[in-house]
Amino acid sequence: MMERVAVRVGLLGLLFACVTSAPTNVNRDWDIYSFHINSTVTSRYATTVITSRVANRIDQSKEIEFHVKIPKNAFISKFRMTIEGKTYDGVVKQKEEAQQQYTQAVSRGQSAGIVSSVGRTLEEFKTSVTVAALSKVTFELTYEELLKRRLGKYELLIHARPMQPVADFKIDVYINEHPGINILEIKGGLSTKELANAISKTQTSTEAWVHFYPSKEQQSQCDSCGEEGLNGDLVIVYDVHRKKSIGDLKKSDGYFVHHFAPSDLPRIPKNVVFVIDQSGSMYGRKIQQTREALLKILGDLAEDDHFGLITFDSSVSPWKEELLPANQKNLEAAKTFVQNIRERGATDINAAVLRGTDMLNRHLREGTASLLILLTDGDPTTGETNLETIHKNIKEAIDKKFPLYCLGFGMDVNFEFLEKMALENNGVGRRIYEDSDAALQLQGFYEEVATPLLTDVQMVYLGGANLTQANFSQYYNGSEIVVAGQITDNNIEEFTAEVIAISKSNKVTYSETIPTEEPITARSDSNLQRLWAYLTVKQLLDKEVQLSGNEKETVKKKILDLCLKYGFVTPLTSMVVTKPQGEESQVAHKPKEGETPTESKQNAQINFSQHTLPLPSYPSKKGPYGLRGGYIGSLTPLGGSYFSVTADYMDYDFPHNPTEITIKDIGQLLEGNLPTHSTKMTTTTVSPLIRFLLPAEGQALPLCYDIPVGLSLRLLKDPNNDCSMNGQLGQSDNAGYQKIVLHYRSDQHIDFDTTGITFNNGQNATYFSWSVNINIEKDSVSLILRDKEMDVTMGSTRVIIMLYERDGKVFLWPVLRQRPTGDNISGIMARPPVVYEEVQGTTIKLKIQDKEVDVSRASTVDLSVRSAPTVTCWLTPLQSALQGELADFTVSQL
Repeated sequence: MMERVAVRVGLLGLLFACVTSAPTNVNRDWDIYSFHINSTVTSRYATTVITSRVANRIDQSKEIEFHVKIPKNAFISKFRMTIEGKTYDGVVKQKEEAQQQYTQAVSRGQSAGIVSSVGRTLEEFKTSVTVAALSKVTFELTYEELLKRRLGKYELLIHARPMQPVADFKIDVYINEHPGINILEIKGGLSTKELANAISKTQTSTEAWVHFYPSKEQQSQCDSCGEEGLNGDLVIVYDVHRKKSIGDLKKSDGYFVHHFAPSDLPRIPKNVVFVIDQSGSMYGRKIQQTREALLKILGDLAEDDHFGLITFDSSVSPWKEELLPANQKNLEAAKTFVQNIRERGATDINAAVLRGTDMLNRHLREGTASLLILLTDGDPTTGETNLETIHKNIKEAIDKKFPLYCLGFGMDVNFEFLEKMALENNGVGRRIYEDSDAALQLQGFYEEVATPLLTDVQMVYLGGANLTQANFSQYYNGSEIVVAGQITDNNIEEFTAEVIAISKSNKVTYSETIPTEEPITARSDSNLQRLWAYLTVKQLLDKEVQLSGNEKETVKKKILDLCLKYGFVTPLTSMVVTKPQGEESQVAHKPKEGETPTESKQNAQINFSQHTLPLPSYPSKKGPYGLRGGYIGSLTPLGGSYFSVTADYMDYDFPHNPTEITIKDIGQLLEGNLPTHSTKMTTTTVSPLIRFLLPAEGQALPLCYDIPVGLSLRLLKDPNNDCSMNGQLGQSDNAGYQKIVLHYRSDQHIDFDTTGITFNNGQNATYFSWSVNINIEKDSVSLILRDKEMDVTMGSTRVIIMLYERDGKVFLWPVLRQRPTGDNISGIMARPPVVYEEVQGTTIKLKIQDKEVDVSRASTVDLSVRSAPTVTCWLTPLQSALQGELADFTVSQL
């Protein structure tokens, strides 16, 4: 039984409790003897069950982990653990109801949040349970999703990473589509090289079976596989026959679903305006990839299309005032314009989108389809900056005449703002991830909307009720419209579906009638009811984003009622993962886009006086004093050289004669260096630490490192533009900076503190509070203050100073939005994104600058984003993260 214990030990004993050294072979203690993934797809609705059976092979209790990844678009609907014949089912509750349990677990240092966002398409689910000696546990996770048709195909994504080769490993996929299956392909990293031989598929006219049964040896032979076995995706790609233009209409047990995707229609010429952010934050690879994508998109326009280009920063710059036909002459001129797009200035989203809207409103041609596409990487920083006002302005200007698609570039963008603006105007929000294929992501999105086939689509169902969305502004080739509902009138003998739409300038109508009485031979399909519930919840979640007040609460109640009835884990519900008596339950929240929950257990805490010192958490190893165990929870002084330790793991054999250690040794421990000696404890006070993030290039996780509080740091020094910035950290671990001074040229500086801002030109000083608004542009300097954020642009450098009020603390946090160009740039904020490689082995290591570094998985708050999400990171010694000593980044005065 795992317990939380408080014991009195000397500090040297604590050091050995924190030693990092994973066992040489994690599979000696426990074994996954069976790992099955079973997915069933009917009417494009997929239900996937992951079952992992694990045995504890040793003669003492052991903590066993279940760790899988599922598609972001899916809802978890069931989780259960079976131990010694007893089953523990997860319970879905209202999020607020589960929140207290979640908060209590976090306060005890436990990892309560067990679902986190991973990369572009996946979410990570993990939990653990203590299993008795020589006993077994079965984990079973079920998730559900409606497959979305993109570019003419559906994709079922299955990720497999059981963490070791498994003797009984199986993936089974069954697809049943009564219109008939006309394409079936298998892709993904698990379908290549030697693993291709482990795949078999069988297909009839309406059914398909895919089996993936790799041997233990094959499980270490894929590109991303190794000693830990499989690690990759299996992607089942398929499409169905569409013999009737009305599409596929299916009903069962009082529910129906209608899949509508005609392709035998002429394309509609389109009017498209691209609104492109060229503000300073688009500097570097972002603007290069945007140019690359636009050049390719322009080359794909048809001659009967009309198009416009608008770039914006603090001002709006249309290529031409009117939309022009996409002939060769205009396209060549437009490509020249695109090649000369350069980043600069602030971000006036409101004025730019309104200008694009005006261009389309003045160019509404009969028989065409119009669309507006916005690409930005930031918040509005100039012009109209109130987000609600911008939403109101854009919605009134567009007035439902055409869709607005908002593409958010990178993780710093205010995605909620963009998504709401798109949804309010019949479009969608899409994140473009900063990576080497960002240009392809942009092109891929455009391909989805490149060929309109219908406009003003209305779906009408005689005898249907509680319908999902039934009106659509446009239908694009390769996509699909899906409507589901209930058949509540038992008196009608026939159920009729009718589609009314505009094809070019012509009205088209499709209709089909089916009997309501079920044929004797018809099989009941309970999936239709769950499909209806899933689609209803998805669309209501989108609607809830757009509403406020009583309307918002009404929609939230509808969502909650459905989620509790069908067991869906969504942003409004959580699953409480119950465990055997004596172990704390965990709570599964579905994260928002870009959000990662805190991994408290991964981040041990040391408490000195009233301050908290984050400490890298380490798996245990048996040390010279016989200590063994796991993560340290907290440590509090009891007087003299003794401390109270709260620990998460059991079986600690502490030394009988604790040895004392110096504060210097603690500092070495925090930097990842374990002392091998001990000396008399001094009375020096240990400072808490503040955690910093360092982005990584081409990797999902950034680095993070710790710096003691109270130091004065060189944030940025740019001799080329004669500017520099220094900052003084506050005195506690959650207090950020208390003062920041920005120097420009020899006689000008701006002092920021938590009460206000002082401008000093060498002779006069002017003071402003954080509550006023400022918008000044002069020469190459721009100063914009709004919503407690100061946006400063000086030459090629753009910095935002943010005033935070969190947890009773008021502090500053600087964010570099545009990196200065040129050589000799120094300071903590000047560090470029780090390049690292993960090193395979028994301990977690990264290779940075050709050196292997011990790291641990941790988390921190990302203060560069106003929503301050918690992100997962690799906790790294400061010297390795910054490629220098702390003294290289401190200053004697601000």
